[in-house]
Amino acid sequence: MVCEKCEKKLSKVIVPDKWKEGASNTTEGGGRKINENKLLSKKKRWTPYGNTKCMICKQQVHQDAKYCHTCAYTKGVCAMCGKQVLDLKLYKQSNV
Repeated sequence: MVCEKCEKKLSKVIVPDKWKEGASNTTEGGGRKINENKLLSKKKRWTPYGNTKCMICKQQVHQDAKYCHTCAYTKGVCAMCGKQVLDLKLYKQSNV
């Protein structure tokens, strides 16, 4: 759950390269080397979860967020900035 202001900050989904248009997964045109070690050749690997953790449950978060989706929904706050989004006065929630 994210507020309207933080919707613009959401990261994009990674899409595979188009075939043979400067793609890094082809062997032609200096793209991919044959029998190369991917761990050694990449300088900065993309990590989907990163090092960010939820402030409440200490679970890893996939965006640049303060709260995971579960904690953000139970508290009614924006996952990224912590702003109150939902009024939980009439909600019946349990910890189970």
